[in-house]
Amino acid sequence: MSRGFAYLWSKCQAMARLALGMRNSALEAFDRMAARWPDDPYVRASRAHLYAEMNRPAEAAAEARKLVEIDPGNAHHWYNLAYLLEGSGRLEEALEAFRRATDLSPQLDLAWYGMGLVLIRLRRFDEAVPVLKRNTELQPMSPYGWYQLARVHVDRHDPEAAVKIIRHLKGFEPKVAAQLERETGLLAGQPAA
Repeated sequence: MSRGFAYLWSKCQAMARLALGMRNSALEAFDRMAARWPDDPYVRASRAHLYAEMNRPAEAAAEARKLVEIDPGNAHHWYNLAYLLEGSGRLEEALEAFRRATDLSPQLDLAWYGMGLVLIRLRRFDEAVPVLKRNTELQPMSPYGWYQLARVHVDRHDPEAAVKIIRHLKGFEPKVAAQLERETGLLAGQPAA
């Protein structure tokens, strides 16, 4: 059996098992593929994804680490590693992985957002501001970055900046703007105190 056919056959078996909801069996198929093709990014990414779905974060992160070793120039691999590390509370490592992702792909808005969330969790609010601003530049109609940016401004004791964001959100996400008003006590119709 040629390498191409063997690989395709193995991949089809793993995918069929996934389609049937047989995660453990699919993982076994991917394990066999990893033994045969240890440096294959698809196999490593599939294993990382399956481990994450099966609530096995340590194994998911280990696979994601192998993946960035195999393919260090792929921003999405770094983003996925960062996401897993952040979920495990390994914030400094997650921050570095998010930075690698944004260095490799400055347009990867999810990595900027993730980096902003990590900086917030680390209470590094001043550093979070430009990161979240970059996220809102890349995704101007998404309320998530705006919401976090407004919260950071409140935490930095800059209510005027938060009120500007609330006013901006009223133009396209009035429910999020109202939520921020409730949570912060700031009213966008009035000057900030």
